[in-house]
Amino acid sequence: MAIKYIKEPELIDPVMIASWPGIGNVGMIAVDVLRRVMRAEMMAYIEPQDFFYPNRVIIRSGELVELGFPSSDFYFARNERHDLIFFVGEEQPAEGGGVYATGSKAYAMANLVLDVAQKCGCKRVYTSGAAVTPMHHTARSRVWAVPNCTELLLEFRKYDNAVLMSDVEGRGGEGNITGLNGLLLGIARRRGLEAVCIMGEIPIYLQGFPFPYPKGSKSVLEVLAAALGMWIDMERIDHMAQDSENELTGLYNKLPPEIKERLDRLKHTTVAAPESMEAITDEDKRKILDDVDKFFRREGGGEQS
Repeated sequence: MAIKYIKEPELIDPVMIASWPGIGNVGMIAVDVLRRVMRAEMMAYIEPQDFFYPNRVIIRSGELVELGFPSSDFYFARNERHDLIFFVGEEQPAEGGGVYATGSKAYAMANLVLDVAQKCGCKRVYTSGAAVTPMHHTARSRVWAVPNCTELLLEFRKYDNAVLMSDVEGRGGEGNITGLNGLLLGIARRRGLEAVCIMGEIPIYLQGFPFPYPKGSKSVLEVLAAALGMWIDMERIDHMAQDSENELTGLYNKLPPEIKERLDRLKHTTVAAPESMEAITDEDKRKILDDVDKFFRREGGGEQS
């Protein structure tokens, strides 16, 4: 297990922002957009052979020349207040056929990521993902934050459109984060690093489908901008979010009236206001997920025949 450095820049007060694929690719889209806006340069990568099986083969001039593995790359960018390090993992190392990181490989990967953070002088690490909630896709996604130290609790309560996961009604001050987004926070705490996971909301009825959700990613970027004290050009993510909403609305309008009626109730639901939760019960949620799943399976089957 090794990290290969392409460049070893001198960085000023850097922070790390890490991401992996997940529901709606909320975190991946946010980090990728920011990385591109900042014109980040490749810095290093984690050698993949100890973590992943090959997922493709590389062919040049008709000849198979090498095996391809999921990438785990580091980038850096200069910024006025904090230099930035981006970690972008194409896949999470999972044992037992799961999607999210588990087992010794996940623990080793998280430690390698933090090795780079500490080598470069980072004192804070951000991870990002999705928070599945009973919201409607036309609503603004809020950002759920989970810090790994008390000092960050007050900071993230003050940011516009952000809420601590522990403050969300009905969660009893608790919660969990699957995969490397959560594991990295725990290991960072042991190493004395500040870390926080910021998760953009995604509608509950989209959680089982391979739809990107850049609207949640935009909210994540807005909170990141506030936390980093920087301005971020949102033009790219604005276009992505609008295109996605238009596509989802087109699909939404094809839903049978009885399903659409149940989903319309989510327009009046906010996860932090208990009185508004009366608009949708747990039974409603189960029925919505079941009906939407059946509808899209039916639609998919029709397109294939």
